[in-house]
Amino acid sequence: MNNNSSLSHRKEEPENGILYIVGTPIGNLNDISQRALNILKKVSLVACEDTRQTKKIMNKFNISNKLISFNKHNSSIKIPNIINDLKEGKSIALVSDAGLPGICDPGEDIAKSVKSEGLDIICIPGACAALTALVSSGLPSSSFVFEGFLPRKEIDRAKILLEISKNEKTTIIYESPKRLKKLLKELLKFCGGDREIIVTRELTKKFEEHVGNNINEVIEFFNSQNVIGEITIVLKGINKNIDLNVDKFSMKKDLKDLINAGLSLSAASKYLAKKNGLKKSEIYNLI
Repeated sequence: MNNNSSLSHRKEEPENGILYIVGTPIGNLNDISQRALNILKKVSLVACEDTRQTKKIMNKFNISNKLISFNKHNSSIKIPNIINDLKEGKSIALVSDAGLPGICDPGEDIAKSVKSEGLDIICIPGACAALTALVSSGLPSSSFVFEGFLPRKEIDRAKILLEISKNEKTTIIYESPKRLKKLLKELLKFCGGDREIIVTRELTKKFEEHVGNNINEVIEFFNSQNVIGEITIVLKGINKNIDLNVDKFSMKKDLKDLINAGLSLSAASKYLAKKNGLKKSEIYNLI
C-alpha cells in the first residue's frame, strides 16, 4: 500500500496490514462505539498507552485480545516492531488511556512513521476532551486553536501565553489538576480578569463540572478547592472590536511580562518586534 491508495470499507474490518487508531471513552465507558469494540476484538493485537486502562474496557465488554504497551517511554523501541508487524500483514489497533490517540501522546509519532512507510491508517472516531469541552462551553466554536499542554519552560510558556492573549480565536488548553491554579494566575496576568473562560473537569464522568464565567470568578472558585480530575480549559479570544494595533502601554506590559518570565531585554524586544512587525529599536525605545 502507499500514501496515495484509496481505502475501501467494502471488506470486513479489520483488514490486514492496517493500523487502526481507535477512539476510546474519556470517562464514561458506554461512550465507546460498536465499531471500535469490533476492531478491538478482531485485530491481531492492541497497542495501549496503559494496558491496565485498556483492560477495563476489554473486561466490561467481554473482549479478549493480545495487548502490548505503547507509550512515551517505549515508543522509539516499539514503533519499528509495530511497522514490521503491519508489513507482515497483521492488523493493529492503537488506543490511548482516553480519547483519540495522537492528541498529546506518542500516537502522533507512530502515525507519521507508518505513513512514511507507505502503510495505511484508518481512524475509528471517538470522544475527544478538547471538542467535548468546546461544544459544551457556549463560547465561539466555529474557529479555535488547540494548544494542548503548555510548555513547562517559563520563557517558552510566556511566549505562548502572550500569543493566546492576543488571539481572536477560542483557545483550548489541557492542564493537570495540580498546576491549574498556577495557569489561571498566568491567564489573569496576560488576559485580564474579565476574559471569558470555562474550566471543565471530569468530562463525561459522574462528577463532571463546568466552571465559568470569567477568569476572576474561576480563580475565586478554585482557590478554596482541592482540584482533582482531568482538566480542559476553553478560553474566549480577544474581542475583535477592540483595537489590536500596538500602543505603547500594551507593548510595555508585554515587554515587562516576557522579561519577568526570564527573557533578556534583547530577546524580548526581538520577539515582540518580529511578532508585531516593528523594528527592534522601536521596542527598546519603550523602556
